[in-house]
This record gives sequence, C-alpha cells and structure tokens, in this order.
Amino acid sequence: MPEADKVAAVRSLLPATRAGIYLNAGSLGPVPADAQHAMDEQAARELTVGRGHPSRWPDLLARLDETRAGVAAALVADPADIALTHSTTDGINLVLATLPWRAGDRVLTTNHEHWGVLGPLVALRSRLGVEVDVVDVGAGDDDDRTVEAFTRALERPARAVVLSHALWTTGAVLPVGRVGSIARAAGAVTLVDGAQAAGAIPVILDDLDADAYALPAQKWLLGPEGMGALWVRRAFADAVVPAAAGYFSYASPDLAAPVLHPGARRFEATGYHAPSVAGFARSLGWLSMYVGLPWAQARAIGLAQGLADRLASIPGVTVMTPRPVRGTLVTFRIGCWEAAEALAELGARSFAVMRDLPGLDALRCSVGFWNTGEELDRVAAVVELLARHTPATLPSRRLAVLGSDDEPIA
Repeated sequence: MPEADKVAAVRSLLPATRAGIYLNAGSLGPVPADAQHAMDEQAARELTVGRGHPSRWPDLLARLDETRAGVAAALVADPADIALTHSTTDGINLVLATLPWRAGDRVLTTNHEHWGVLGPLVALRSRLGVEVDVVDVGAGDDDDRTVEAFTRALERPARAVVLSHALWTTGAVLPVGRVGSIARAAGAVTLVDGAQAAGAIPVILDDLDADAYALPAQKWLLGPEGMGALWVRRAFADAVVPAAAGYFSYASPDLAAPVLHPGARRFEATGYHAPSVAGFARSLGWLSMYVGLPWAQARAIGLAQGLADRLASIPGVTVMTPRPVRGTLVTFRIGCWEAAEALAELGARSFAVMRDLPGLDALRCSVGFWNTGEELDRVAAVVELLARHTPATLPSRRLAVLGSDDEPIA
C-alpha cells in the first residue's frame, strides 16, 4: 500500500488516535480494535456460558501457546524460551528470585532505571543484604562509555547485572549485548528490562548475550494491562528451579515425580485472565501480520528522529535524547517552563497525549508508527510558542464555548 494509505488504514483500527495526538505508548499504547474485539468476545462468552465449561481449558491452553508464539515472532526467538507473566516487574522478580543470593553479594544497575527494576533490587538489599551498585552511564549517549563503566564495575565480583535495553528517561538505547558479554565473562547473570524496546525497535533476543529479557504487553506491543512475557536463555532456565512455581510450571505435575517444564515455561507460576490472553495474542498477531513490525519500527524511529531534530532547532528547547535517535522516545525541556505546566499547555493547545518525567523535570514524547508528520508539527509548533514565552507572558487560549447566540466566546 502507498504509505499514506497504510497509515490511514492502521489509524482506522487504532481508535484512540482519533481522540488526540497519541504520544504515550511508553506508558500505555493504543489498543487495536481487533484486540479489543477479541477480549470482548472472550468476556461475553464467559458471562453468558460461564467459565466452568470443559471446553474452556483446552481453548485457554491454545491461546497461551498462541501468545508465546506471538511474542517469539515479534522478538525473533524460540517460543519454548518464552514464559507469560503479568508485567515486566513480574519477570524481573521471577529471575532475580532464582539466584542464590547471600549477604554482601553485588548487583549492578544503571543510573536511569525505572522502579520496575529498582523496586526488586531494593527489596533484595532490604531482605538479604545485597549490595546494589549504580553504574553511571551518563545520558546513555556513548556506548563505549557504557561498556567501559560496566567493565570497571565488574572488576569486583557481581552476581547479576540488571539494565534497560532502552532508557525510559532519555530514550537512549544501551549496548545490552556488549554489556551482557562482559558480564558473562565476569561470571554475572544479565537481566534486561525491555519495556521501552520490545515492539518499539528491532530486537533479536537470540542475538543478545543476555540471560533473561522481561517485557510488558501494554506498551509498544499494544496489548492489555496485566500481561507480560519473559524470555530466558535455555541453558540458564534449565539450570535453575524457580522460587515461585505452580501448576503451569510443571510438564508433569505429579507430587511423586514432578518434572518442571524445560526452558522458560517453568517460570509460569500463576493463572491468567483469559480475555487478556486473547487480547495480547491478537495484538501481537495484528502487529506482525497486518501492520508489519519492520515497517512500524522503521517508521516510528524515523518520526522520532524528525521530531528530535525539529525540537532541537527551537531556541530555548533542550533535547535530552541522544541523537541520532535509535529508539522511539524523545525527551526534552522547554526554557523556564516546569514540565508539568508545559504538559498542561501542550495538551490543551495541541491535544497531545504525552507525559512529563518529574524526576528530570522534562517532557517525553513516545512516538509511534501511527503518528503523522502533521501531528508532530502541531506539537512542535506549540513547543515553539511556549519557548518564546514564560508562563506569565503566554497569550491566553481562545476557548470555543458557545454562548446563548451560538457564537463562540472567549
């Protein structure tokens, strides 16, 4: 299809793109209509027929297989190496809990991690006396600096390295493969938070020298909340017994001779919400087979690069995302504006759906393949307006409120 026709077709199946300029998939992506229909059909069936019908169980197992295969297809991996979880943090905790931690052990992370990583690490420190060392990677804009920083940090033994593939702050894409290689050579396990990478940028899990990769459904894979996935390297998975286990963890759930699933499946401990499983499977299939992930990722990264360049050209605007842009997040500051104030004005004046990062006092645009150049130009025009003013000097907005004579009034 011609590019304009394809974008229009995609947007017609992402209804949220008609409610505003959707720039927040880094928090929650727009839900494809196909995925919502799949969830609604499953929920309606459960309501009208009930959840206890014998046919439901084999159907759920088939949908679970379909979802694992969908994740594997999106991230170029073997479905046998994929476990379904309920979030990125769920996967991080599951892997960390398998390691034989002792008081005084070290774990390395970066100075840009989300609390989806920091929360589990702080808990390890509080419960077991594990030392959490933060490696300064700057803004994530220099791969050699990042690798050198981890190389120095690994001169002292560490049990694990936990880091993001793409930083949720500056949007920088880290050299996780190179870091994983030096960590492996130093005897450390590497666990990657893929929340801002999975679905957003090309990822080939089998090519990353990592031991585990955790990801969410609801961000760039456009799935429902409460679902996620965990890729685990086969050799690592088969060598450990998960700290949390349940019926789904076992190929043979026989108390006399229990057999854990080979590979990542042993990390599946608890049950799943069937409508959410159906929705996640459908989102993955829609992205891979209807939209086409290579096209979607190339388009989103290109749009993000264009937006970063446009914002950087505006006097008073500081773009914090390293360029050339390799991901889909663009983080920036506007002159003397506090991020929260600027966010409110951007939402009101351009209908942009985005977020601020209070810790950085910055704004973040999560650029998707569904966005258009016209939308990003509109956002940039409002940013330029704000940059020319302070909150005190910014002209008031004209509000289209109808008076008694049906004429717009201020």
